[in-house]
This record gives sequence, structure tokens and C-alpha cells, in this order.
Amino acid sequence: MAHPTFPHPRHPYVARNPFREGRRRSGEFRAGEIIPFHEARPLLPVPVIPHFSEWEEMYWRAWEIAWRHLRQPRSGSGLVANFIDSAFNGNMFMWDSAFMTQFGIYGRRAFDFLGTLENFYARQHDDGYICREINMLDGHDFFFPFDPNGTGPNVLAWAEWRAFRHTADQERLKQVFWPLLALHNWFRAHRTWPGGLYWATGLSSGMDNQPRAGARAHDSMLHHAHMTWVDANMQAALNCWVLAQMAQLLDEPDLAEALNEERAFLHREINRRMWNDNSGFYHDLDPSGNPVSLKTIGAYWALLDKDFVPKEREEPFIRHLRDQEAFNRPHRVPSISADSEGYDPETGNYWCGGVWSPTNYVVLKGLRRAGQRRLAHQIAVNHLQCVARVFQHTDTFWENYAPETAAPGSPAKADFVGWTGVSAIAILLEDAIGISVDWPLRRVTWDRRLEGELAYGVRNFPLGREGVMSMVGDGMSIEIVTDSSFNLTVRHGDSTIRTSVPVGASTVKL
Repeated sequence: MAHPTFPHPRHPYVARNPFREGRRRSGEFRAGEIIPFHEARPLLPVPVIPHFSEWEEMYWRAWEIAWRHLRQPRSGSGLVANFIDSAFNGNMFMWDSAFMTQFGIYGRRAFDFLGTLENFYARQHDDGYICREINMLDGHDFFFPFDPNGTGPNVLAWAEWRAFRHTADQERLKQVFWPLLALHNWFRAHRTWPGGLYWATGLSSGMDNQPRAGARAHDSMLHHAHMTWVDANMQAALNCWVLAQMAQLLDEPDLAEALNEERAFLHREINRRMWNDNSGFYHDLDPSGNPVSLKTIGAYWALLDKDFVPKEREEPFIRHLRDQEAFNRPHRVPSISADSEGYDPETGNYWCGGVWSPTNYVVLKGLRRAGQRRLAHQIAVNHLQCVARVFQHTDTFWENYAPETAAPGSPAKADFVGWTGVSAIAILLEDAIGISVDWPLRRVTWDRRLEGELAYGVRNFPLGREGVMSMVGDGMSIEIVTDSSFNLTVRHGDSTIRTSVPVGASTVKL
């Protein structure tokens, strides 16, 4: 028996969502087809890491598993694009999909991983709501809109903005901006307390069983527990910043101004109410407005917004990532600190200390934005080493990992590519090898920190929408071949080199 529905007026921003009408942007690679992996492999970046053959083996295995999880939408499902399966239960997950695009962007010459996000926009409701979990066969929502667990976390705009910094595809921004803005407004209308700060649940935060409510830990998995949630608020502030940047590019200054006003409010109130001087950390607030003692990795979303953490608070906040009594465990970084009640040192018990690719990725991006590049590299290398040890024994990737030993977490699904591809692909390229791209500025940065005398780097690396380059170097020079000119910054030892790279072959002396 079908459940009754209660229609809402169509939000004007939703009316500008082209994906609901089944329309897609032009230029899709071999529309409708999914090429086999043996055809895709020559179109993927090639890491050159002679000292780390186990990482290279992991990298290609991750792509191979990812290709097994590529899907085409079924007729009548309302889905509009080929996509990657979250590899969990037959549903597409909003949280997982946002992170799968972070490694998928490197495979865009072979498969359009961003189509995964378009399927969520295609299923947007008239009032702006998008379900966090959608059946990949029939396109039906798994939750009702006003279920506290029904949507979130609100990070799709962040995922799109990171894709834009890789591709400079402003035409895509014109299409995704309106469904993203409508979703943001839905969150603001239905996921805030009267004072304007946000709430979530264990499921809607994406970190299911974290003991967020202290002694009433079980209350917060399926219910907001009348708390104010630190990660939900930081994601909302980040969302405001990202959408404001999009609005400026799309010549919507009034929308940018309104978003910046909300962001300023969130910065002020979160820093006033959720920061604790004694702990040097941002905490959830209980129903009375008092800080909950738990230290969740979700607090590090704060580092992704360049203006969020005041300078005097940045060092004590980051110090917890270096502290062996907190987040600096044998496998970095556990999802709650080791000095938090409920931490499970044996298996991590899912989100009670398990190590997860997406949250590690957030920490690494935040540290780099804060200028903590050395620490980011140390955490990335530790994480890759631990994942590689497990890979050598199991020949696969896991949903999460134990924090104290080189072992899968428990519970944890295998062949999880899925978002664990972020570790084997994106973290390897960006944080271990150290290459990042900001293509709207035609800028490539190489932060060289891997030890060893042999040359390392990457070949067949995508630039923008159509370009490609190779960049391999030892301690003396870097050899570059590219079909697109760009500005290069190289950080090597104590020196920083900036130069313009022309089309063709060139050498940069270190």
C-alpha cells in the first residue's frame, strides 16, 4: 500500500533544477556506455612511486574495484546519469557519493563520476529536500523527508566546488547551483533550532553510532537528542561559503550577500558557544547548551573554511591531531579521540574510533588549508601504510579500519570502493605524492615530501576538462610534459619555486 503524500509548493530554486526534467549538460564521454576497465586504464593517472610499490598496487586495484561498481540507471527510475554504486546495500548514499567524486574526478577522462551526484539532484523534492539514501534500481527515497535521519550531511556543494577547482567547468556550476541552493535552504528551514544553529543525528551526520550524547549515547543515533551538532554547523558554514563563491561567479550578488550573512552568523555563534578553552576543541552542545565531552573528528570540518577558526585557537585545536592520547594513534586518525568515553581500541566499533577514508580526507584538506602541510603528509603516509598492510593480507579495501592495529574495523564491508578509494587514489596523489590543482587559476602545486633518491611523480594527470600532463622529478630537477600551459609552484625542502610551464616538454631545476 502506497504511503500518502502531501505536496509542497515548488520552491523557485527547484524550478531551475534541470536534472529533475532529465536534462544533462553536454559533452558526456561516450553517453550511455561504460567502457571496460582495460579501456579505461590508459586514460587514468599513473603514479610514479618506485619506493612504494605496495601503494601503486593498491592504487590500480582500487580503480579496478571501482569499475566493477559502475552502474547505468534503469528506465523509469528517474535517475539521469551513469553512477558509481556506494557498495553498501543497493542504495546510493549522499554522504558516500560526495566523497567518491573526490577520487572519481581523476578518472573523468574515462567515466563521469559526477553523474552520481546528478542522480540526487534529479530526485529533489518540490521544497528542496533530497533524500540521503536512494534506491539505485527504482530511484525511490529510502527515508521520508521529515524523518530526522532522512537527509545529510549537507556536503554536496563542497564536493561540486572541489570538482570545479579541478575542471573550471562553469557551465556545470550554472546547473548544479540551483538544486544545491534549494537544498541549503531546506536544511536551514528544517534542521535548525530557534537560535539558528543546526542539529543532526548519528545517521544524518554520516557517523552512525558515535556516542555524541554522552551518557545517553544511544539517543543520538536515530534522533537529534535535542543537541546542537558541531559538524552539522560547520558544514552549514562551509556550504554558505561555497555557494556564495558560486553565486559571485554566476553574477548573483544578492544571493552571495545573503549567504555570507548566514556564514558570518554561524562563525560568530559557533565560536562563541561551541569552543571550549579548557579542552582547546569544538564540542557538541547538550540540550542545556553545555559542551559534551566527546571529541569527534567531525569538528575538523572547521579547518576547511579559511576564516572559521581564529588564529589563536588554531594551534591548540590542531594539537589534538599530534597528541598520542587523542587522535595520534597507531593508525591515524580515529573517528573519536582515544581520551573520549566510548573509544574502542580493539576494532574501532564502527564510528567509536574506527579510521575512515572520508573523515581522514577532510582532516587532510583542512590541514593543508591551514598551512600544516608537513603534518598532513605525515598523517597521509601513516594512513596509506596501515591500509597497505591490511591490503597485503586481504587483497581488498575495507569500509573502515581499526585504530590500534593494521586490521579491518568491525563491522566493516570488504571491496569498499566505495569511498575507501579516496585513500588509495586521492590521498595518494594529493597528500603523499603531493600534487594539487586549482584550474580556474591555471595553477598546479607540487608539495614534494616523499623520501628517497629515485625520481617520483605522476604521468597522464588530467588538467581542466581536456588537458593532461606528466611531472616526474628527483632531488635535482623535474621533467614536465603537458598539452596545457599552467603556473607551477614547487615546495621542495626549505625552498619554494614558482614558474610558468609552457605547452610541450620542459625542465624545472630544483
